[in-house]
Amino acid sequence: MGDQARIAFPICAFLPTDIEGADSLVELALDMRWSWNHAADEIWKQLDPALWELTYNPLVVLETVSRDRVRATLADPAVRRKLDDLVKIKRSAAEEPGWFQQTCAGSSLTSVAYFSMEFMLSEALPIYSGGLGNVAGDQLKAASDLGVPVIGVGLLYQQGYFRQVIDRDGRQQALFPYNDPGQLPITAVHDQNGEWLRLEVPLPGYPVWVRVWQVQVGRVTLYLLDSNDPANFPAHRGIASELYGGGAEVRLKQEILLGLAGWRVLEALNIKPEVCHLNEGHAAFAVLERARCFMVESGQPFDVALAVTRAGNLFTTHTPVAAGFDRFSPLLMEQYFGAYARDMLGVSLHDLLALGRRDPNDLSESFNMAYLAVRGSGAVNGVSRLHGKISRRIFQPLFPRWPEQGVPVGYVTNGVHVPTWSSEEADVLWTEVCGDERWLGTLENMEKDMRSVPDSVIWECRASARKNLVGFVRERLSRQLALSGVSQKEVDTAKLTLGGSVLTLGFARRFAAYKRPNLLLHDPDRLLRILANPERPAQLIVAGKAHPDDQAGQDMIRQWIEFLQRPEAQGRVVFLGDYDMLLTANLVQGVDVWINTPRRPWEACGTSGMKVLVNGGINLSELDGWWAEAYDTGVGWAIGDGQEHGDDPVWDGKDANALYALLEEEVIPQFYTRDDQGIPSGWVARIRESMARLTPVFSANRAVREYTERYYLPAAEAFRNRVANNGEAGVMLVNWKRRMERTWGGLRFGPVKAETRDGRHVFEAQIYLGEVNPNHVRVELYADGIDDGSYLRLEAERAGRLVGEQGFTYVVAAPATRPVTDYTLRIVPTHPGAAIPLETTNILWLR
Repeated sequence: MGDQARIAFPICAFLPTDIEGADSLVELALDMRWSWNHAADEIWKQLDPALWELTYNPLVVLETVSRDRVRATLADPAVRRKLDDLVKIKRSAAEEPGWFQQTCAGSSLTSVAYFSMEFMLSEALPIYSGGLGNVAGDQLKAASDLGVPVIGVGLLYQQGYFRQVIDRDGRQQALFPYNDPGQLPITAVHDQNGEWLRLEVPLPGYPVWVRVWQVQVGRVTLYLLDSNDPANFPAHRGIASELYGGGAEVRLKQEILLGLAGWRVLEALNIKPEVCHLNEGHAAFAVLERARCFMVESGQPFDVALAVTRAGNLFTTHTPVAAGFDRFSPLLMEQYFGAYARDMLGVSLHDLLALGRRDPNDLSESFNMAYLAVRGSGAVNGVSRLHGKISRRIFQPLFPRWPEQGVPVGYVTNGVHVPTWSSEEADVLWTEVCGDERWLGTLENMEKDMRSVPDSVIWECRASARKNLVGFVRERLSRQLALSGVSQKEVDTAKLTLGGSVLTLGFARRFAAYKRPNLLLHDPDRLLRILANPERPAQLIVAGKAHPDDQAGQDMIRQWIEFLQRPEAQGRVVFLGDYDMLLTANLVQGVDVWINTPRRPWEACGTSGMKVLVNGGINLSELDGWWAEAYDTGVGWAIGDGQEHGDDPVWDGKDANALYALLEEEVIPQFYTRDDQGIPSGWVARIRESMARLTPVFSANRAVREYTERYYLPAAEAFRNRVANNGEAGVMLVNWKRRMERTWGGLRFGPVKAETRDGRHVFEAQIYLGEVNPNHVRVELYADGIDDGSYLRLEAERAGRLVGEQGFTYVVAAPATRPVTDYTLRIVPTHPGAAIPLETTNILWLR
């Protein structure tokens, strides 16, 4: 950790640390490894069964139960033996070499700073909203499993995202309960003098004091920043009060805390990551602060510092539409960054704003955080294959004259942390087949092993999980209805809703127009006929929140509540309120079919459907996000034609009818077609294929290994190279860029000849270089990709110097399998270690 901060302490005085053995309970409770490793669950349940079922928060259990109860529990020799064993296992797991230590020993990578606006780790730490936090939390857990040296940086929200209550009229009520730090599995970070680690961050008028907290996630540490310090101006105390709350100015201050103050926390802790991973553009101010810190260390100017540090920055975008990026007005940016640009970075405000603008000279253009992230990173990626393509289209304006396929955005498809989302039944099955340590390595034998599981075992697992889900729904729904004020008769009826052997469909997500949560209600009568078929019934569980400011989303929730009032829907359809991590886990563990209906391509990836895979659920989804690359007929069902249709109500109707038809003609009949033993063999075959083939691929284990191998390791090496010798490589790069900008206009094409012989097109071109060094450019033959395939790019060779001119003849040959008119020549810059076109967008085309 370094020299400044020594230890983290829990702040609550109610922990029973004076009782022998209780320190081991506290150690387990403060490591969120318990959120996916449930070996200690029986101990927490034994201390207070009711409280454990309500909170699933070991720290709250420890703080709340009486000391007499703790003493009595720890007096049981069996409990003490189990507790001692659990502590030994926990410490051993933290020290044992993981996948990273075994396969990447000797690499340049010592740490990755992972910045995210939200982290979904457990319902006990409610600092998340949805998909972005889900990805961040699952990747931290997978990094812990694999030993990848990741350090998380986020914000501690006083209220987090809102909690939802549905009133008896179907209206969503948004509640904002206070996150009491003393009841959260976090610790205050103290320095070597025992003082709380606090940092002062200048803001206009009053500085803000930022307090630092720590969350232990197995081997990974997550640092959370919070502004609720008594020394702060009242308005500043509430900066981190609410996730995604407030207006533009509050959001800007939150992102200053996350990115700028977040990097300063790492500096204060003497943590020196080679790689900075920006999980969305919210944290992009870390780009500026990282460069500033290198300026202080090296004495280099800002342009050199940015050139050096950006090599170690990775930007992951999750946004499928350009309008989704955070933007701030020039006046707001001047208010908060005018002095920072001038006094800390040594640049004009205009130059700083240029990093976040499409047109640097358009003084009215807002500052785009995603543009800053792109211009401050050495690599950029989307979160699915389709989203990578969409992101190249979105960012193409930053790379004028470059073809869409050449825009430097790759992709790593998201995955879920499988141990977090697997049911108890599924965990037993997978352990028997693949072993206890199946998610700690490379998963190479998993598909083969899972294909050996008998039909009866899979079907028994599914039947048990469905029955458990029905029990959960009955309990939660009855409480929800009682809270809304309905009659006792309705509450009692809810305790008998749904059936344990009925095909169970699930639909749960944020209620936003592009997710089309009401597509199933396109023809409500047809939906009811499908569900109420007396010979082949089905039941539907719906859940989801709409943002408090999204009235259209709230109206869609009310439509579902109104639909539930129809007599035919009673006992067949339920809407569960307060969609959170606990509800999600129960749904994905128990449903038979997970339905997803976004408008393509607005689901960047989507992870909810991935969570059902390990549990034997099957996906029925629009061909968008991850499902566009996962789907074939052997693993699930799909709607849509794989094309984009925008906000077209006619196409929505077509998709709805296709969804109904799939349910009527394929899904439901296959579920109820049974063999001699009462097993739907065709259904089980689809489950087995989905579990075996898709679960490993769409796991956070695979995603984190892919990030490590494709991005973290190369970024660490590139950063090490640029930072060496006080940033000498950065100085050379900046000087090269300046020369190229000054001399690029002198490049031009001379005569070009093309002839076809021996099955090849041979191109010969005269290139006039002017003042450009021939070693600083590449002449390439280019052809667009066919049917979304990769584009062709072949480097031409210098064949001879032009007489009397500063230039050369270049020759290149390509297969004659395509017409000669498909090809053209282009000139691009080249420099050792430079990321082109991220670091310079110059390009010259023949045509």
